Amino acid sequence: MSNSYSIRSTKIGNSAGFRLPAEFYREHPQFANADGWIEVLSPDTAILRILPQFGDDEDAEESVMMRLFLDFAMTEALKNNTLQPYTTEMSEAARELIAGVQLDDELFEDG
Repeated sequence: MSNSYSIRSTKIGNSAGFRLPAEFYREHPQFANADGWIEVLSPDTAILRILPQFGDDEDAEESVMMRLFLDFAMTEALKNNTLQPYTTEMSEAARELIAGVQLDDELFEDG
């Protein structure tokens, strides 16, 4: 599954738009017929946000809250230029931090 797709500017009726390749929708069918928006971050950078359609209202509400938080975190990281690649060393350090930690099964029971 790819995380990067080529898009092309195209005329759509009396408007202009971007054409996403069929591969995008095959790999991410949740975005078919979805709405979204584009946010310009700088003169040469923009983020396209596509909001998938959800069937379960409870899951949708949780998803919206998570998406709002992640959108905020991404905007702040891009604004403050604090993004950095996740390295093997970072992964190893995280694994060391949680080595031997046992979770209480009660936390994961439905009820």
